[in-house]
Amino acid sequence: MQQRMIWFVLGLIGILGGLAWLQRPDGNLHVIVLPTVGDAILIQSPAGSFTLIDGGRDPIGLAVELGRHLPFWQRQLATVVLTKADDQRIPGQLGALRRYQPALALTPTIVRGEWYDLLREDATPIRQLQVGQRINLGGAQLHVLAVSDGTEGGSVLLIEHRTVSILIHTGGSAGDNALNQLAGRRIDLLIYPWQRTIDNPALQRLQIRAIAFSTGFQADEPALHSMYERKQLAPQVYHPKLNGAIHLVSNGRSITITTQSP
Repeated sequence: MQQRMIWFVLGLIGILGGLAWLQRPDGNLHVIVLPTVGDAILIQSPAGSFTLIDGGRDPIGLAVELGRHLPFWQRQLATVVLTKADDQRIPGQLGALRRYQPALALTPTIVRGEWYDLLREDATPIRQLQVGQRINLGGAQLHVLAVSDGTEGGSVLLIEHRTVSILIHTGGSAGDNALNQLAGRRIDLLIYPWQRTIDNPALQRLQIRAIAFSTGFQADEPALHSMYERKQLAPQVYHPKLNGAIHLVSNGRSITITTQSP
């Protein structure tokens, strides 16, 4: 009996070791638009650390998605970011904070209540997002281009890894002016609200290779563009409701985008 137990333990250790080997950092940047209700983006840096941007409206759904993409032993996040403090982003992030401990929290405004209390319990520093901030994500850089409040507000973030750029603009028109500094620049992936119009001069001045549409922003009069019209802005167009998780992988020179569904 004792010998069987020893073999069982050794086998279990081998299985866990194999899983850990498969889930080790690969030196690439990973940006995953999660198929949650509301906005949630998971970033794995080239060094292997994880950053969660927003969280969506469903804490259980987000916890399930994080469990799919984070190593089973992982219980820490490098950073959690709120691009806007609203019910399209905070509830899901609460689910993450109950399970994972972040080293840093970034928010446009200090959010009192459970979000704040959970971070304080873990002694996590809370910093306000400010235009011009640059945060090292572990081999990739996060740049804060805009921070604004109100129904048309939201933060505009740029993630850079060598020559690859991912632009996160999931709020309203208040952040559009920040895109002027990127005019003529190649954007490998733009994350942008489905309900906002693509007839946006600020977008027309970018060289966009792919768009992943987000669902957090709610417009009074949603844009009614067809998929054909949306593809005029970028050759590759994705939506979490159609494609599931949208996963960009980059070595800093090229990108590959895969989806959960074919």
